[in-house]
Amino acid sequence: MDVKNGLTIIVTGGAGFIGSNFIYLELAEHPDDRIICLDKLTYAGNLLTLEEALENPNFHFSKVDIADRDAVYRVFEEEEPDIVVNFAAESHVDRSIEDPGLFLRANVIGTGVLMDACCQYGIKRYHQVSTDEVYGDLPLDQPDMFFTEETPLHASSPYSASKASADLLVSAYHRTYGLPVSISRCSNNYGPYHFPEKLIPLMISRALGNQPMPVYGNGANIRDWLYVKDHCRAVDLIMRKGREGEVYNIGGHNERSNLEVVKTILHELGKPESLITYVEDRPGHDRRYAINPTKIYDELGWLPEMKFEEGIRRTINWYLEHRKWWEDILSGEYTSYFEKSYRRRLKKRLVG
Repeated sequence: MDVKNGLTIIVTGGAGFIGSNFIYLELAEHPDDRIICLDKLTYAGNLLTLEEALENPNFHFSKVDIADRDAVYRVFEEEEPDIVVNFAAESHVDRSIEDPGLFLRANVIGTGVLMDACCQYGIKRYHQVSTDEVYGDLPLDQPDMFFTEETPLHASSPYSASKASADLLVSAYHRTYGLPVSISRCSNNYGPYHFPEKLIPLMISRALGNQPMPVYGNGANIRDWLYVKDHCRAVDLIMRKGREGEVYNIGGHNERSNLEVVKTILHELGKPESLITYVEDRPGHDRRYAINPTKIYDELGWLPEMKFEEGIRRTINWYLEHRKWWEDILSGEYTSYFEKSYRRRLKKRLVG
């Protein structure tokens, strides 16, 4: 599908990390398009993140739970969208282990409701933003192995299982109802507006406060890091020019162990490595993620632009310049969750 300007695009989960970055990209690069943001504003959704977007006349925000069928249908009827991009998801693995049902409702039921609305009201493209975690993990001792679009789904956690379920549902709607869909599966994102429960922003905030920096196990787990704006460029290309019914993997070619990432943050901030505190590993912790993004390059010409060394410096500087944004978050509900989750594991580690 090759679309023109003047589109109405529904972006779900747009008050979250990747969704908000995507909205800012769309408003900057496609100023004739209208962006309708749907977000339930759960703990990880922050309307202040969209403060600048709210000043744009082509942007509109609606507080909507995508699993609420009546509310979603009302938006579709009023806005008549051309494209739907679904970023909305519960995404933290630790939380999925504690409350799997929450993830099933948001990530599976919510996806189904959106696609039902797309079928009823008609769209040009439904795009599902997924994750490389649906593939499971790769061995640490085989660095030449990568996830491709043909890698079988092999989820390890309730979170990744819910995302894999949603992906299968999207593919089924394409085959059964002819819904024009596409799916992207990305590696670990980092960058501005990243909620501080995830590794990089958590470690930045802890380091700045000279607090212990919890690292699971021995820190050897490897992730392929993708700067969030590179991811957003890829999604924009796929939803406008990607082939219907296809899956596209989006990877950063920036593999780092968790321990390497933590040490890099400490080095950039001039903090001692003695802040690192090893805690009990989480259940089913995937060993390595790595994506082969050849397909999206061959078909759409996309390549990641940001190298990790530059991206992590930009990310750290952003958190230094926007302390109020993340300090306000840490003073709320997340503080109690952090204490509950990580301190419990540290205690078990010490006792063991």
